[in-house]
Amino acid sequence: MSSAPSVYLDGGIGADPSPTDTGSRQHLRGRGPVAARQRVGAALVAPSFLFVSVFVLFPLAYAVYISLTNWPLVGPYSFVGLQNYTSLPGNAVFIHSVWFTLLYTAIVTPAIFLVGYAMAMFVRKKRPGSTLIRTIFFLPFIVGLATESYMVVLDVQPSFGIVNVVLSKLGLASIDTAWLVHTGLALAVTCVLVTWYASGLTMLLLVGGMQGVPTDVYEAASMDGASWWQRESRITLPLLRPTIALSLIISVIGSFLAFNQFYILTQGGPGTSTDTIVMWIYQVAFVQLHLGAATAMAIVLVIAVGLVSMVQFMMLRDPTKA
Repeated sequence: MSSAPSVYLDGGIGADPSPTDTGSRQHLRGRGPVAARQRVGAALVAPSFLFVSVFVLFPLAYAVYISLTNWPLVGPYSFVGLQNYTSLPGNAVFIHSVWFTLLYTAIVTPAIFLVGYAMAMFVRKKRPGSTLIRTIFFLPFIVGLATESYMVVLDVQPSFGIVNVVLSKLGLASIDTAWLVHTGLALAVTCVLVTWYASGLTMLLLVGGMQGVPTDVYEAASMDGASWWQRESRITLPLLRPTIALSLIISVIGSFLAFNQFYILTQGGPGTSTDTIVMWIYQVAFVQLHLGAATAMAIVLVIAVGLVSMVQFMMLRDPTKA
């Protein structure tokens, strides 16, 4: 006695469908939502990708093209290949600006971190007035470096500047000291200014990281007889590695791109002794009107900053999360 033929939704009549047919239908049913999610994701990412392409990728590619020409900013230009890059090692002012920028970075980066860390330790505990003190410490960063640079220009003037008046009464300097016309003194003034300006941001970053450390860890260490330095070196600093890496990377990038403070305080003088890399790029591009050569320097600077930041991140990243 034969059984009635099976009827399926796809119109087939007869034997049961093969496993291959069943798998194909399941694949098609599962493919729809995935494809839809991919389309939605592409639509959401498209505006950001378009923005980055227009304002970052295209200008960067165009800058690379300009660096391969003798672009005079105004007038005709021609393609010179890698000439702008190969001439950099022989550019004495550029080499000096590189060494001066490295020296400036080596001075202000640890100074900013140490002062910021000291301020963070002072305000990390919740005590009366701690919020006000944090605000006072962070206020120089809010005011802005350009404004504070103009303030310092007045404060260090010979004869009537407040710095000379105070130091002369303390017997530490002459009232006629010209701080901004001597390379060493100008560098010292600029480093003090930048440390005062940027330490507040480092403090804010470190305080956020310190407040994320469980208090139970400190209490357990205290019960075990750990000193203050042992708690800081073996608990706080290891747990703050990501925050420390971020603050140092910000400081190094800011130092490599230093411009405002030196332009306002010294104009690169005396001579070109306080020219930073960015200041010399500015001089070549907009004073000497050699935009191609200046762009080549800028490309080298971008690559150098990227490499330095990558090395810092790799050295300071949390080894447990590598």
